[in-house]
Amino acid sequence: MNVLILGANGQIARYAIDLFLKDTNANLTLYLRNAERLSEYQSDHVKVMDGDVLDDQKLKQAMTGIDVVYANLSGDMEGQAKSIIKAMKETNVTRLIFITTLGIYDEVPGEFGEWNNQTIGPYLEPYRIAADLIEDSGLNYTIIRPAWLTHNDEIDFEITDKSEPFKGTEVSRKSVASLVVDIAENPELHSRQNIGVNKPNTEGPKPAFY
Repeated sequence: MNVLILGANGQIARYAIDLFLKDTNANLTLYLRNAERLSEYQSDHVKVMDGDVLDDQKLKQAMTGIDVVYANLSGDMEGQAKSIIKAMKETNVTRLIFITTLGIYDEVPGEFGEWNNQTIGPYLEPYRIAADLIEDSGLNYTIIRPAWLTHNDEIDFEITDKSEPFKGTEVSRKSVASLVVDIAENPELHSRQNIGVNKPNTEGPKPAFY
């Protein structure tokens, strides 16, 4: 299995890289700006590639021979989503795992939902636009909407569908990374689904670390 990780220096992505290398036989292409930041990962199974997701030619080059694309991005979400979709179609890659954020469908209920909207409101529309583009792309996507993220060394999560109220307030980055690795290894898992991810029993007005 050949996996391309876009935004490979992201905090969830770093956990995912370690889990891929520990638990799978995947070949990884780590795609990021300032690639020297991950140069220690370069090996027979890991290629570290300097590039911008908005660079169409470089992105197409990175996707050649890839089975699964995992995108963990920030910034120009609409532009990056469009670039990814275009490159995947031109290289005949179909499986995409894409990280957005909770709240883009006003699916977070109660006091926590109000707090979440007040705290990250400006980020919600760009992630919603990116998610809409991916859902309309015809690709075999999984969109993941994590709760507020912790560095807890644990894998403990539950999932809600796009049509369901979001549960909980937080989840570990390692949990999200574990889900990404599971999906990459099992391409039909959560196929064409848009899912929320949280740690069970973390309901409240805001995450415990706030």
